[in-house]
Amino acid sequence: MESLPATRRVSDPSDQHSKSDHIPLVVSRETGDIVPESHQADPLVRPDKTEATPFAKSWAHFVAGGIGGMTAAALTAPLDVLKTRLQSDFYQAQLRASRQSHAGVPLNPVRAAWYHFSETGQILSSVYRQEGPRALFKGLGPNLVGVVPARSINFFTYGNGKRLIAKYFNNGQEGTWVHLSAGVLAGIVTSTATNPIWMVKTRLQLDKNVAAESGGVTRRQYQNSYDCIRQILRNEGLRGLYKGMSASYLGVAESTLQWVLYERMKTALALREEKIVQSGRQKTWWDHAVNWTGNAGAAGGAKLVAAILTYPHEVARTRLRQAPMDHGKPKYTGLIQCFKLVFKEEGMAGLYGGMTPHMLRTVPSAAIMFGMYEAILRLLHTPS
Repeated sequence: MESLPATRRVSDPSDQHSKSDHIPLVVSRETGDIVPESHQADPLVRPDKTEATPFAKSWAHFVAGGIGGMTAAALTAPLDVLKTRLQSDFYQAQLRASRQSHAGVPLNPVRAAWYHFSETGQILSSVYRQEGPRALFKGLGPNLVGVVPARSINFFTYGNGKRLIAKYFNNGQEGTWVHLSAGVLAGIVTSTATNPIWMVKTRLQLDKNVAAESGGVTRRQYQNSYDCIRQILRNEGLRGLYKGMSASYLGVAESTLQWVLYERMKTALALREEKIVQSGRQKTWWDHAVNWTGNAGAAGGAKLVAAILTYPHEVARTRLRQAPMDHGKPKYTGLIQCFKLVFKEEGMAGLYGGMTPHMLRTVPSAAIMFGMYEAILRLLHTPS
């Protein structure tokens, strides 16, 4: 709707010498009516001071999400490599052989947890010794290529989806079901758009340098990202780039749960801030610390709960993206078949393979990503 400026003389009956400035108002060209928002009790308000439309700063969410995701991915890349390898059946077979040597030694929960962490550290150290420091960042290239658009799309879709769903379906009010719907929408859009990138990333990380372990009998299958894409298209077709899509859609439950928990925690932090303001007391150093780090802590806590509850889909997604076996046929052909086969061969423990490095990576990664996201939005004066 186009609008024209109009003027109105304002006078104060109690003061004959008061200001009688012309106050700009917004008038509709189509109807001639004054737009309600232009009626301001304060005569100092001008049309050029009006707030930007909700979509005017959508780019801020897009950029903030991309930068936050890129930073988190770069800082936690070694743990991502370790997690992916521990989720594969090759490394699970090695771990089962190692655990059999300790089968006769009873372990209490504390010793079992310590053994699990030390085992994770030993594998990370062996990757460094046998394959060099570059192996700790294997797949980081396609990972960054995937993280930037994935996080940008996710934050952009979630932010705008939440606003639109609340506006048109909940009288402009946010609520748990609004956050839930926006999270599902953002997860589906992001998974569909970026699955080929994650496919290449997983293949490169699983393409271990076996020469050090097998005495040079086996060599790397993929030289780089381009070679990986070329071989997948040649041997498996275009559908090969979308393997693991069903598990990715199942993983939407994790991202959605994370968003809902994060929003609830943010609401609790906002209420805390409101009570401090209403009380009129001076803020302590702890209050300022919570003000700046509360959202990051909320993101890490939300990710921790969501990841624990939905972790098996991570294992299924990695298994479905593994390269075909020697005879050219994949071992895992579908989501249900993958779950059944892993449970049959490896038990419940197989469905949680690599969970320790996954938590060590995703929890701080979420805190870094959401913390930077909120900080950048603050710098750009954009509401989250």
